[in-house]
Amino acid sequence: MTSRIKSVLVDQGEEVVEGQVLAEMDPVDLDDKLASSQRVVGKAANAIQVAEAQVSEAQSRLKTLTATAARYQQLREGGFVSQEMFDAKQHEKNAATSTLAAAVANLAIARDEHARAKADALGISKARSQTRLISPIKGVISVRLAEPGSTVVGGQVVIQVIDPNSLWVETRINQQQAGLVRVGQAAEIVLRSRPHEPVMGNVSRIDMVSDAVTEERIVNVSLTNTQSNIGEYAEVTLKLPELNNVSSISSAAVKRVDKHTGVWVLQDGKVIYKAVKTGIATVNGRTQILDGLGDGDEVVVYSQQALRTGLKVKVVPELVQR
Repeated sequence: MTSRIKSVLVDQGEEVVEGQVLAEMDPVDLDDKLASSQRVVGKAANAIQVAEAQVSEAQSRLKTLTATAARYQQLREGGFVSQEMFDAKQHEKNAATSTLAAAVANLAIARDEHARAKADALGISKARSQTRLISPIKGVISVRLAEPGSTVVGGQVVIQVIDPNSLWVETRINQQQAGLVRVGQAAEIVLRSRPHEPVMGNVSRIDMVSDAVTEERIVNVSLTNTQSNIGEYAEVTLKLPELNNVSSISSAAVKRVDKHTGVWVLQDGKVIYKAVKTGIATVNGRTQILDGLGDGDEVVVYSQQALRTGLKVKVVPELVQR
């Protein structure tokens, strides 16, 4: 519904319980409509009582006239009353039968009107209850987006309530490494607001669909510490299972040339570019090589200038700062 905010009873950071009233919207004329509909319900209930009394009266009258008509029939058979008098009593009985049928029909109409009035009142009551914004969970107010006097429309967020126990960090993992990620794995989370206080967590969900543009899988990592801030950037480190007997090189040596991933290799004092197939990359700067390099290949980790195939290079064991 579209309405004006009448009052906001909570502020961000406050703890709330399930069923607590958080804010109220201006009901405008809903209170008057509800009172009017309740009076209509009462009027319909009275109409049912009147109709029931009419049915009772019609039943009693029909019973009496039925007995009278039966007695007059006996008298007519004995020749004690005229045919006209007997026909008059039969007519009264038939009229009483019709009156009872009409009373029963009026009672059904009164009951239908009562049910309709109750339904209308219930609908207005539900609309009135929607002006009270109630917390559906036990949690903490994370955002307050409206103030008293402001007008909001249907679907607009006024207050955001979160369950602190359901917080997670949405992180992205390269597809080449995502295959080793499993739900339940331990994770170390470094929040931007507390860079020197890592928070422990674990993998709670792995999205089935990868990002086709970035070629990454989205992983939700839940936080063990529930006192973390909301909407904060974080760095997540997952410890993947150890791999034995694999080849790896410094990640700085891996270059992207003409849309191919490869490395510069030294041969006879010159460099050539070799395309390689890489695997996972570690946090300490090592990249797994799946294919493309031999055990004896010398890889260029750093060069002072851009390399090209056939360029002669001078190899130094380490960089000297002057």
